[in-house]
This record gives sequence, structure tokens and C-alpha cells, in this order.
Amino acid sequence: MNRPGIELLFVDDHVAVANKPSGLLVHRGWDNDADVALFRVRDALGQRVHPVHRLDRGTSGALLFARTPAAAASLSRAFEEGRVDKRYLALVRGAPPEAGTIDHPIPRSEGGPRVPAVTHFQRIAVSSVDRCSLVLAILETGRLHQVRRHLRHIDHPLIGDVNYGSGAINRRYRAEYDLHRLALHAHLLAFEHPVTAVRTEVRAPTPDDLGAALTALGLPRGVA
Repeated sequence: MNRPGIELLFVDDHVAVANKPSGLLVHRGWDNDADVALFRVRDALGQRVHPVHRLDRGTSGALLFARTPAAAASLSRAFEEGRVDKRYLALVRGAPPEAGTIDHPIPRSEGGPRVPAVTHFQRIAVSSVDRCSLVLAILETGRLHQVRRHLRHIDHPLIGDVNYGSGAINRRYRAEYDLHRLALHAHLLAFEHPVTAVRTEVRAPTPDDLGAALTALGLPRGVA
């Protein structure tokens, strides 16, 4: 199969960080897709790679892979122990407070028991065009749909979210702002390198399918 390529934001002998587009699964185990991020990164590097965390199909941005089993084990422990800095840009309905912390248990996996989950957030800007805001979400834990569930919990659901948002609002944003995706982007990923122990920080530029809508809404395309 002749798959499309994928942008690699950082690569060395032990790890690789890819810029996953919205609409692409991380690996085939979650569905039967023939084209997934794992295959694209494997093809780009010419070797087997190991995904050490996940992004939802609709979420774009920084996605970390290990190039060796040892690096995979080390990075998996770092994620489990909350030692990875994960920051997301989210376009939400309404105007949330300037900053806050959402401490609300959610399932770790679909159908599982609720477990502690914490998300910190900062409001970056409020649109002057529509009733929406750009938010930076900083994850302290990593649960299923955590950002999406938590922002819905405080009554500021993500635009484009078919599970936790509004169908009528999503349709309007598709028609008026050409936004045909979940408005969530993994903007920053920072971790202790599994071999050198040096803090490694990788930023994923906001893709045009989200950035164009942000511009149309009078919002910045990202955050420093």
C-alpha cells in the first residue's frame, strides 16, 4: 500500500515524535484501518516502532514513538507515573475562567471504573466573532478522552466533538468556519529522554485545518 507520509518533529536513535493529522488512528488495534500513524512512522524510518501513548483519531499533534524496546519500557513508565508534560490547544464553546483546575474522576478505558483525573487549563483568548475561546489544557493524568470529558464537565465542550459536544453547533462551525474536525491539538510534549535523561521538548505547529478556523474566529493559531 502506498501510504501518505507523516511529518517527523524529532528523531534520534531511540525516539521519534510525529505530527499526527486529525482523522488518523495511532495504530490498527483500535479499528481495522489500513493506514495508521504507526505504519506511516515505521515506513518513514524503515524499522519497527513502538507507540507509547495515544491520541484520539480526531486529535492532531505530537505523538511519541520509541525505536527500541528499552526506550518503550522507559517511556511507558514515565507516562504511567505522570512525568510527561502534555499540553493541548482546544477550541471550546463559551468563555471559561482565565485559569483553573478540573479534578473529576473519569474511566481510564471505555466501560472501566472511574479513576482520579486532573486537567489544568488556561484561557488564551476569547473570540470577538463567535461565542468560543481558545484554551490551553495541561494534563496531570492521562485518561480516555480526558480533555474532552473535562471541558464538557465545566460546560465548555470542544467544537467538533461528536461525543461530548453539540451536533447543531458542530454543523454550524462546519458551514461557517470550514471546521470539519475535532478542535483539539497536542501542541507540546516534553519528556525525560530514555537514554540521555535530558528534558526533550517538542512542539507541533497548529495544522491549517484547525488554524484557518482559528484565524477566521479572530483567535491566535497557537501559544508561546
